[in-house]
Amino acid sequence: MAVLLEDLVRAIELWLKLLKKPEPYVDPNLDPVLLVPGIAGSILKAVDDKGKEERVWVRIFGSDREFCTKLWSKFDPQSGKSVSLDQKTNIVVPEDRDGLYAIDVLDPDMIIGRDGVNYFHDMIVEMTKWGYQEGKTLFGFGYDFRQSNRFKETLEQFAAKLELMFTAAGGKKINIISHSMGGLLVKCFMSLHSDLFERYVKNWIAIAAPFQGAPGYVTSSFLNGMSFVEGWQQNFFVSKWHMHQLLIECPSLYELMACPDFSWEHVPLLQFWKENLDVDGNSSILLESYSPVEAVSVLTQALSVNKINYDGADIPLPFNLEILKWANETKKVLSRAKVPPGVKFYNIYGTNLDTPHTVCYGSEDAPITDIREIPLLLANYVCVDGDGTVPMESAKADGLDAVARVGVPGEHRGILCDRHVFRIVKHWLKADHDPFYNPINDYVILPTSFEIESHQEKGLQVTSLKEEWEILTADEAEDDTFANSKPMVGSIAVSHKGDDQSPSETARATLTIHPQSEGKQHIELNAVGVSAGA
Repeated sequence: MAVLLEDLVRAIELWLKLLKKPEPYVDPNLDPVLLVPGIAGSILKAVDDKGKEERVWVRIFGSDREFCTKLWSKFDPQSGKSVSLDQKTNIVVPEDRDGLYAIDVLDPDMIIGRDGVNYFHDMIVEMTKWGYQEGKTLFGFGYDFRQSNRFKETLEQFAAKLELMFTAAGGKKINIISHSMGGLLVKCFMSLHSDLFERYVKNWIAIAAPFQGAPGYVTSSFLNGMSFVEGWQQNFFVSKWHMHQLLIECPSLYELMACPDFSWEHVPLLQFWKENLDVDGNSSILLESYSPVEAVSVLTQALSVNKINYDGADIPLPFNLEILKWANETKKVLSRAKVPPGVKFYNIYGTNLDTPHTVCYGSEDAPITDIREIPLLLANYVCVDGDGTVPMESAKADGLDAVARVGVPGEHRGILCDRHVFRIVKHWLKADHDPFYNPINDYVILPTSFEIESHQEKGLQVTSLKEEWEILTADEAEDDTFANSKPMVGSIAVSHKGDDQSPSETARATLTIHPQSEGKQHIELNAVGVSAGA
């Protein structure tokens, strides 16, 4: 019996080994990467005076009560910090999984509809397939996104993170990948601590960063609030109005307002239809428009009676001019930033989506009589090209010496799980070992042969060229018809009539495109040029 049991145990152990997942692929040659999220992109926990922890951002169920109790805050102009109204709790960012837990899935308890609270999740999964290893070559930096992008404590934590990663990687410099407002945080750090940035950082890739602001998104957030999740989850999440009360006291949101000194192609405006009465009681309806600087007076009037009830007391919460003053100083810090020598900067921005730019309230048929009505109204937008949140014009205008800027069609947060973005990032991190990849067109051109000959014949200079290459893409032919079709052939000819200063020249080229097969397409180029009187 003992022998039979022993054989049974061995058989089970063997079976368990077969079921065991294979060890993840690890590439020891990769440089470390730090992922930096944007506004609302970090898990936040409230820790009370007895040490009890509770996740207050993000949580879908029971979120409203805990959000209002623990996260509502007031700005302290002396320290530049938004301080929680609940003085018995402290807001912290969890450091589990070397910072990745806080920026991966923002509500880990969610099972159904989890995509709505994913942040860097898809990118983390993808990068581990490339050979990155959590805690060795892949790290995250979550932070209290209520605070300013130049908040002293946040920047000190960022410096400590860079030093820790540099040491853990044995002195290898770090690649930073930031998303959205995280790009402003990194840029602030680079401006204020250029020496540390140069010492620790190798490359910085900014994705969907609002370098010149997100005018339509921010203006409507100040006046009407903001929804972090869309669809049915909103019914279980923080209400737009409660989110609105938090944002009014967030320096980070003020730092996302339109940069007033930027030369916009189309100036973002705050507009509303206003009914005015003259001394005789006659009514006139006009569309009033305000530039980013002028709009401050409208925001101030519209939010002049805004307040919250906290612990039984009414607390005034108008548009905060002290925070605006702080944010304007932050914009000066950002404008002075330069990429240090030896560091490479790359920029990916979203395109092809209508993006709020100018915000308008009321209509000619239903004008506004009192500006304080605006927070109760729905906004109408004049849109520009962008990612749905950040205008393309703002995201491209980084003001830095960039190695490359690439536009990718995609939504502001959804761009973090876009295949094209993964391919670009992998190439820039040199994790693909593919020198022929073209990030803009998203394909690889692989040269296969190249020949060139030149000779003189009867007083003519004749040059012939033959070149072949493979275009590699992830897209297969749509149907077998194209895959089995004949090669496509095209030709072009150009000529130049000579004069006393230059010879007569003519050239002809023929391009042959062979049918696509298994993600490859063979291209042949044959060209000949003839010069007379050379």
